[in-house]
Amino acid sequence: MPQKTFKYSNNDITVVWKPEVCQHSTLYWKGLIGVFNPKEKPWIKMNGTTTEQIIEQVKKCPSGALSYVMNEEINTDEPE
Repeated sequence: MPQKTFKYSNNDITVVWKPEVCQHSTLYWKGLIGVFNPKEKPWIKMNGTTTEQIIEQVKKCPSGALSYVMNEEINTDEPE
């Protein structure tokens, strides 16, 4: 069965969340509540801070449930 994923994007990056992998660590949202707020829907708000801060916070995810890809990488994978 395919794993459920949710994608959240800004102009620079797309954050991918895999809820079935998530260990519900508080590291991500306690460090950047303006972007990651589990009490709100959607719970990831990509305009809450800079792209660089979002990347640094995503890298702290202990389970790998959060990851990111640069949007320019996504666009270069598409055939023209």
